This record gives sequence, C-alpha cells and structure tokens, in this order.
Amino acid sequence: MNITIQLLYLFSSVLFIIGIKMMNKTKDARAGNLLSSVGMLIAIIATLMQIEVISMVEIFICIIIGSLIGLYYAYKVEMTQIPEMVALFNGFGGLASVAVAISDYWLKSQITVANIDIIILVSIILSVFIGGITFTGSMVAFLKLNGRITGSPITFKGQHPLNLVMLISFILASVATWMNPSDINFMIVLVLISLLLGILTVIPIGGADMPVVISLLNSYSGMAACTTGFILNNNVLIVAGALVGASGIILTQIMCKAMNRSLVNVLLGGFGQTVAGEQTEGPSIIVKEVGVEEAAMLFDGASSVIVVPGYGMAVAQAQHVIRELMEQCEKRNISFKFAIHPVAGRMPGHMNVLLAEANISYDKLIEMDEINNEFSNTDLVFIVGANDVVNPAAETNPQSPIFGMPILNAYKARTIIVSKRSMGKGYAGVENELFGYPNCLMLFGDAKQTIAKVVSEIKEL
Repeated sequence: MNITIQLLYLFSSVLFIIGIKMMNKTKDARAGNLLSSVGMLIAIIATLMQIEVISMVEIFICIIIGSLIGLYYAYKVEMTQIPEMVALFNGFGGLASVAVAISDYWLKSQITVANIDIIILVSIILSVFIGGITFTGSMVAFLKLNGRITGSPITFKGQHPLNLVMLISFILASVATWMNPSDINFMIVLVLISLLLGILTVIPIGGADMPVVISLLNSYSGMAACTTGFILNNNVLIVAGALVGASGIILTQIMCKAMNRSLVNVLLGGFGQTVAGEQTEGPSIIVKEVGVEEAAMLFDGASSVIVVPGYGMAVAQAQHVIRELMEQCEKRNISFKFAIHPVAGRMPGHMNVLLAEANISYDKLIEMDEINNEFSNTDLVFIVGANDVVNPAAETNPQSPIFGMPILNAYKARTIIVSKRSMGKGYAGVENELFGYPNCLMLFGDAKQTIAKVVSEIKEL
C-alpha cells in the first residue's frame, strides 16, 4: 500500500510540474490548470487511502460542504472581484498551514508529551510564521481591493523599526519554544506576532502595487504549504508547496521588473508609498475630445488596431463589447490585437482572464515585450481603462515617480483613442502625459456604453 501511495504522489507531482509549465503560455494555461487539478485529485485520493483518524463519511461531508461553498462563490463573484478572491484564497491557504502546525504541536507537546524532533519543530515554527503573515496580509490585501479600507499606503512613524522588533521577538520566542516545547504560551506568542506582522507588512503598500503583493502572497502560501508538508511527512505537499512558492517568487520578480521595483522593497513593505509620496506638479494637459461618430470613422479607416486594456475595462465590464468591436474590424480586414502589460489590472494575468471570458482568442493577446515594436507601425491604438502602463513620463520625465517603469509604447502609434470616464489619475497618482499628446483623442464616458455606440456606428458605415 505504501509503495502505491508514493507512486500516486510521484505521478501527481509530475502533473503539477507539467501543469505549471503549461501555464507559462496563455493558450495552454487552461489545459495546464486542468492537468494540475487532476494531479491534485490523485494526491487527495492517495491521502484518503491512508486516513485512520476520521471516517470516510466525515471526509466526504467536508468535501461536499467545501465544494458547495466554492460553487456558490464561483457563480456569485463577478470578474472584477477575481483579484480580491485570489487574495482571499491565498489567506485561507496560510490559515490552513497555521492550523495544521498548531494541531501537530498540540498533539506532540500536550497530548503524547513526546520529544519533538528539531526538524519538525522548525517546520512548525516556519509554518506559523509564513502562514500567519500570509493569512492576515492577504486579508488586508482583500480589504484594500474590496474597498473596505483605503487603497492608499497606511504608514506611521517607526513602522519599520517596529517590524524589526517584532521579527527579533519572534526569533526569541522560537528559541524559547525549542527550549520549553511543552509551554503553550510561547506558541501563542509566535502566532500573534506572525498575524500582526502580516498586517503591518501589507498596510503600507498602495493600490498601484497590488499585483506584486498578490503574487508575493501567493508565493508565501506555497512556502507555508511546503513547510506543512515537512510537518506531516507528506512528499506531495512538499513538492506542490515548493512549486507554488518558487513560481510565485519568479512571478513576483517579473512584476517588480514591470513596475521598476526591487524585490527587497517588496519584502520590507512600504514601497507603495514611494509613488504616492513623490508626486510632482507638471504643466496642465490640454486634451482633445472625440465623439462616437468620429471614433467609428477612425476605426473604419484603420488597417491595424491595438487595444490596450486596463482595470477600467474590468470595472465597466467592457470586454464583451470590445469583442464585438473586434469582430466588426476583422470583417473589414483590419488587423486587431491586444497589448497586455504584466501589471495591468489588479493581479497578474487579470486582463487575460477578462478577455478570455469574452471568448477572445489567446493568440490575439500579445505580451508587452513582443508587441512594443509594433506600435510605431500601427494606425490606431485604443486604450480602455489603462493609465500608468501607457504613461510616456516613465520614459521621458526623470522627475516622474514612475520614471524607469517599462510601459507599452502606445504613444508611438499614428492615432490614439483613450476610453475613460474622466481625467482621473491612475494608481500611481500622477497625470498621464499621453492625454495631452497631439495624436491622442479622449473618448469620455462609461467604456461599455461608449464602445457599444461606436460598434453601432461602425455597422452603419
């Protein structure tokens, strides 16, 4: 039986690795996700084969309850709420790791009163530390994304020294736990410190940096699961946690590069306030407005169109009317593509998810590095709800807080139409110089409604 279980674990681990590899490309991501899900199912079945503490009936009751809750929220949650749901899931993963660590500690130190192996004890402490930070940090991220608390950085004097003191206190409490494993008070202190550190680490991070935060918290949840695997002596949990942790860190580095941040700043927290705190007043921007009829004629007369989606598209739920716009353009043999910035939206891949929901082909979603050279040869760029990721100040204005941040070179196109509700600033809190460019036209109003009108006008041309 043991050999069979280990072979099933090995097979599921291989499926995890292949699945994550497939998720590297948009067109294979769905199949990769399905493959990883099959791997997880096999791992669960293998685990159930060796359960002795509770009955299969109790297990399946829990599975049914959890599945019903997941199904309910899968139907209820709107696409614009996906980033906050991802943060919530990360948090629950961290909480599960803390619960497993505490229960194993309680079993070994309070019930069996056995000597806790040093490796197991270190794993318990790490699970509590990483899992606790992941849980409360994810809850803060969820509340920021949900609008329950301000998305602006929340800072106070002595914040970083306080974090350092708490980290040192955690180390001292860990040593005390190792020396007195039967004293539950030290473990309680460890849990409380980790939970508080999670809050203090995320509150100083602004909304502009939420994509980085979510990918980092995702990595934390993986590392917490990995340490939990050592506690339970479960190989597949170690492998799966390590994969999630490593892929999350790689993704975090990609996000940091896309936002011109350093990973050290992310780990220390508070990097979001750099953008918000260094705003500079520039010359007033004079914009040129375009109407629906004129916009329709510009689309009709173009030979190539690139759409740059942003969070505003998610808020307006405009992805479906954009697909209609794409269909009308393609009927006229107009080249139609989408330029995807790594941090457009509020989580990695946010725009990909929204556009896929509208049944837009994956091969039309082009990443920033691949499409940036095409803008100079493009007739029309249509920016829907994006702001900071197309701001030329990142390349031209050394005084701008976002200077050095890689952007989509939309400003190089022959004509640009920007769909926005108003002249409001992006998450970075700075004016977008693109709006004042001579080749830029502003199409004001709700994106879904205005694009629908544009589509109607194109049909009549």
